[in-house]
Amino acid sequence: MTEEKLNMTEEQLKEKKPSRVPHVYIILLAVVLFCSLLTYIVPAGTYDMVTLESGREVVDPVTYHSVEQTPVTVMQFLTAVPRGMEEMAMIIFFIFIVGGSFAVLNDTGAIEAGLGKLVKALKGKEIMVIPIAMIAFSLLGAINGMAEETLPFIPIFVSLCIAMGYDSLTGTAIVFIGAGSGFAGAFINPFTVGVAQGIAGLPLLSGMQFRLVLYVVMVSLGIIFVIRYANKVKNNPELSPVRDIDLKRTDNMDLENLHVFGAKEKIILAVFAASMVLLVFGVIKLDWYIPEIAGLFFGMSMICSIIGGRGLNKFAISLGEGMAAIATGALVVGFARGILVVLTDGNILNTILYGAATGLNNLPSAISSLGMYIFQCFLNFIVPSGSGQAAVSIPILAPLGDLVGVTRQTTVIAYQLGDGISNIFTPTSGYFMAGLGLAKIPWDKWAKWILPLMGVWYLAGGVFVVIAHAMQLGPF
Repeated sequence: MTEEKLNMTEEQLKEKKPSRVPHVYIILLAVVLFCSLLTYIVPAGTYDMVTLESGREVVDPVTYHSVEQTPVTVMQFLTAVPRGMEEMAMIIFFIFIVGGSFAVLNDTGAIEAGLGKLVKALKGKEIMVIPIAMIAFSLLGAINGMAEETLPFIPIFVSLCIAMGYDSLTGTAIVFIGAGSGFAGAFINPFTVGVAQGIAGLPLLSGMQFRLVLYVVMVSLGIIFVIRYANKVKNNPELSPVRDIDLKRTDNMDLENLHVFGAKEKIILAVFAASMVLLVFGVIKLDWYIPEIAGLFFGMSMICSIIGGRGLNKFAISLGEGMAAIATGALVVGFARGILVVLTDGNILNTILYGAATGLNNLPSAISSLGMYIFQCFLNFIVPSGSGQAAVSIPILAPLGDLVGVTRQTTVIAYQLGDGISNIFTPTSGYFMAGLGLAKIPWDKWAKWILPLMGVWYLAGGVFVVIAHAMQLGPF
């Protein structure tokens, strides 16, 4: 881009009116307030909990009963977000550690130098990065339920895509849509398919062939969407909705003045690559979760800083600056959790479940299967945890399906899609909002951009639920 064109763009940006879309904190607080008001209207009720042989607690579907009304008080509303932050502290601090660790890594210059070499090597073939990387992420989503684990890759792919002539939306989409499409179309994922099939009493991994077709369709739709957009932006960068944000980034790579790619930088990238391999191995084989992953990145950042010769004080400064930069996105997790906090305070979450089940019971079986899917889609906005959503909904919907002629496998398919599709759209999804924070992309810009794909995914999901019902997908 010429200097004259860059200056014109900056002048245009100054004249742009500020966005009227409310800040994500305001959106989430409005939802918390709305749910708090519902506790004065919706009757309070609950289910008894039972413990399965696996040790997991689920609701007993025949035990719904009314309880004393417990409307949310002003103080409960005001403390919903702080209590949500307390409940989600592990994830919030994980996000801080990842953001800080990558700031340390970036300050060594190794990432910039390595990506610069890669971009030059791929000149003319950059588009191949998109399908290859998205398939890799989709397999991790489909097999291992990759979600929070995607966060470390966001800054890398944002920098890579901007350097290749795309934008930060493309880089974020490679990670989120790749892993998200695999998560929604999962054929193994123990955190969604495994948990739901276990609760429904289905043989684990049953219906694999159907899910493999579902996986291929969901991933293909995602890849096509991202490639079409990437080509459009590369041909005309002014079409990018995040053009103004990307122009203001201070961490963009200058391919003409790259950091030296010497022995130190190669060793740092080798440490980073080894950490990624250890991450995958630890999650799959050693049952690592957030504390272990955070510890891995914290240790990696210290080692890379030492190799880069930055010293302890510079390490601490970079770590702190990285944490500060990600603070807005990290704290969104607590705001989102506040929604579930007030629904629990008011004892109306189970009432909502009971009302939905009662309504579905009065519909023809074909409509009931779609109704289950639609209900799961909405439920994911207030219970974004995959295993948590299975624990509260499958014990109710599976026996309901028995009564109305919907197979339990179809019920699990409806849950799987309803839970998975909106994870990279709803502002109540903590890891997703944290990822947008790492990418420095406002939620409203992402939501508007991805809405066409969401519509196609939701439509495709509905078609698969209808097909599963028509096939009487089993074994039962």
